Amino acid sequence: MEPRLISEKARVLNGSVLKLLAVILMLIDHTGAVIVSRCPQVALLTFLGKTLTLYRLMRFLGRMAFPLFCFLLVEGFSHTHDRRRYALRLGAFAMLSEVPFDLAILGKTLEWTHQNVFITLCLGVLGLWALESFRGQGGKLLLSLAGLFLVALLSRCDYGVKGFGFVLLLYLLRERPISRAVIGAGYLSSTWQAGLAFVPMAFYNGRRGFIRGKGLQLAFYLFYPLHLLLLFLLKGLLFGF
Repeated sequence: MEPRLISEKARVLNGSVLKLLAVILMLIDHTGAVIVSRCPQVALLTFLGKTLTLYRLMRFLGRMAFPLFCFLLVEGFSHTHDRRRYALRLGAFAMLSEVPFDLAILGKTLEWTHQNVFITLCLGVLGLWALESFRGQGGKLLLSLAGLFLVALLSRCDYGVKGFGFVLLLYLLRERPISRAVIGAGYLSSTWQAGLAFVPMAFYNGRRGFIRGKGLQLAFYLFYPLHLLLLFLLKGLLFGF
């Protein structure tokens, strides 16, 4: 195991805090994509001839949400007592979220060219399950992962094959925090802002925090489809359906 850059006393962020941070960043990102994108030239400041718009700032911040959710997914998988139930829950919310996602992001009731991120996360859990179940069985593991990569590609889920691969990367490097940050940031270099998510990850203390119990866990999952539906309705009220 690699040493950590952050001392144990300085690691003050538990899983619940990271969940709230990820949710807030996701809300900022989706609000930018759905609402502020209609007026993307709203300027915040101009410096050295370059203008920072509200839209660009919101999308900048929002890039950190997905890596945090993937990190939390790996942590959840590592500690769950029922992996089948974990995967089924993600699959159920993938189906529940598809129409709100299509309405808010794509402006259609059902659109098969781009699917919601719960599908990506569900595939990620299945990939982690394959890594655990077929350890030492190269053929079965390769076949399983290849099949999941193909599903990620054909389903056109949010973040796609790259997002699925990122979940596997975080899991394989979970005991090597320095390598995880360096390699993970490099993997995300095409959207370099996402690499900033490794900063709060470094302050994670391994504790679950206050979001526990079925009620709060359900609310955490429900936030995704509900906030997309509300953003769709707000967009309709402001700009017309």
